[in-house]
Amino acid sequence: MEFLCPSCQMQLKAEPEQAGQVVRCPSCNSRLQIPANMPDSTLTKPGAVNRTTARHGWKETDPTNPNMLVSLGLGLGLLAIWYLILLPFKPAPDKVNSAYSTMEFVNSLFYKHFLVSLLNTLFFSWSISILYLKFQKLRHQKAALLLDVLPMRLGKEINVSNVGQFIDHVYALPRKLRDSLMVNRIRKALELFEIRQSASDVREMMSSQSDIDSARIGGSYTLTRAFLWAIPLLGFIGTVIGLSQAIGGMSFANVEDVGKIVSSINNVTSGLGTAFDATLLGLVLAMALNFPINSLSKQEDDNLNAIDAFCNEVLLPRLNDGVGAGNGDAAAIADTVVKQLASAHRELLTDLNALSTRMVDYATNLDEKMASFQKTVTEEFITKTSAMREESDKAVKDSMEQVSKYLSGLESGIKGLNEVLASLGGKQIVIQQAKRRWPWS
Repeated sequence: MEFLCPSCQMQLKAEPEQAGQVVRCPSCNSRLQIPANMPDSTLTKPGAVNRTTARHGWKETDPTNPNMLVSLGLGLGLLAIWYLILLPFKPAPDKVNSAYSTMEFVNSLFYKHFLVSLLNTLFFSWSISILYLKFQKLRHQKAALLLDVLPMRLGKEINVSNVGQFIDHVYALPRKLRDSLMVNRIRKALELFEIRQSASDVREMMSSQSDIDSARIGGSYTLTRAFLWAIPLLGFIGTVIGLSQAIGGMSFANVEDVGKIVSSINNVTSGLGTAFDATLLGLVLAMALNFPINSLSKQEDDNLNAIDAFCNEVLLPRLNDGVGAGNGDAAAIADTVVKQLASAHRELLTDLNALSTRMVDYATNLDEKMASFQKTVTEEFITKTSAMREESDKAVKDSMEQVSKYLSGLESGIKGLNEVLASLGGKQIVIQQAKRRWPWS
């Protein structure tokens, strides 16, 4: 149901089960009581927003991650205040642990292992500061749930003709309430519906936006969960350091002196007690930090679920893109069919353009590969042919050299034979026969 804030006249909405509850107005922060019974005639706010607001958008801030420098400053402030509170309760040096008062015991936990305890306390105070700032952001998100983002006076359903009025109403909301998960999601859904005129596209966008918001909320706990892991680990490190110092202080150099042995053992046992105090402090701080982390995480998840439920149960059923029009409204059906065909035609042209681009790229790459292959084959053919020609020329040259050597040897043999025949008187006959057989000799 819808109602007005009596202070700022901001139109708000609430669930029927919230009737009679006292809440704070998200606009002026004044306390007001949700009416127990609200007649239908009061649902219309006088002076309703009926104008076209300039749409310049707004810068979205992180709805769940606080500023790290601010949280560190708060953590350092808490750290300093806590140590200053404990400082007057510092026990006397000669006072035994069993005689400590409660505050003296707490002082010893934080001051004896000073460096380890200081780091543990810093991590704890920093984490508490982060959780406090996140809680303030969560209160802002919950306050935005009271806004009447989709007033019924603008129309029971949201269609192409009146979606602009709903968007103008969103832009007319107070600036400090615009930047919330719900308002931003509704604004994006309405602007997408105004452009695409498709409820299914809006549904897909809101599902994706829900996943993004959920991942953002989960990631905002990364640092605090790292501190939750480091605090007990630092406690164990302090214990190990204390054990090392205690054991190192043992001395049995003079075993005959029983008093010195007993004193050394007492020092070791007291040192062990102090060493385990570091682990105790780390475990207590880790346990104290674990509960608010999980509690705040559950509240943020519940808030996100409430936004998802509003989008699925209120916004989506009121979107009318004309797909479900009745048989009597032939013009609306025809308009819807034309829009769907135009959308399909645009998608087809886009796909064909992308396909043609890929085909051109493929053909270009194929031509380049063919040219490269042809060039490689030509170069290989020329190289092989040249190599074969060189080998053939070398073989012919070698053969001619062998023939020349053979003929030279044969000529020398004939000359020797002529000399022998000349000495025997048959010189002319042999020469004539040789000239007939080897005219070059």
